[in-house]
Amino acid sequence: MAEGGVGALLIELYDKTWQALGPQGWWPGETPFEVAVGAILTQNTNWGNVAKAIAVLKDRDLLEPRALGDLPEAELAELIRPAGYYNVKARRLKNFLDFLANRYDNSLAKMAGDEAERLRPALLGVKGIGPETADSILLYALHKPTFVVDAYTFRILSRHQLIGEACSYEELRGLFMERLPSEVPLYQEYHALLVRLGKDWCRPKPRCDTCPLHGWPEA
Repeated sequence: MAEGGVGALLIELYDKTWQALGPQGWWPGETPFEVAVGAILTQNTNWGNVAKAIAVLKDRDLLEPRALGDLPEAELAELIRPAGYYNVKARRLKNFLDFLANRYDNSLAKMAGDEAERLRPALLGVKGIGPETADSILLYALHKPTFVVDAYTFRILSRHQLIGEACSYEELRGLFMERLPSEVPLYQEYHALLVRLGKDWCRPKPRCDTCPLHGWPEA
């Protein structure tokens, strides 16, 4: 497929999905810190379980960096139990909280003032934070122009033959970032629309007949 063709198809994919589904209002969260915590907790689980864990933290007035940082790890694990893999996620949260405290004085605002080119490798250096989580924090909590790739992204683009099976995370992220305008609202909405498509239609057993992308792209 020609290079220009891929870019045009990515725009078509966005336009068709947006026209069919409208804005998604993603990522849910009242503060940048809540969004960052949610990005870590949502690993290997659904958002409903994450929302329950965040509600517990809110009810106890713990959803702020210093309060969570002072909490013993075992106690934090019990509080976030609804999110699943709670012992592992408590350690990952603690790693992120240590990073935030040591590098940005517990301030997401200070963190947001740093350059994306410095932030991404720094986040990837935090144990337990992989590319998808790092990009979610950057895009939704810090409003930095980076594209979030997830399992839905791979599945949708692969099934519509825009990528091959061997495509890596970084290659797929680059596919979007090199061919779309570097705009935070566009990246946010595009990712959210792909999540909606993946959850409702492009499942492991797809529901192609009613999908907004049924028959696209035309041969």
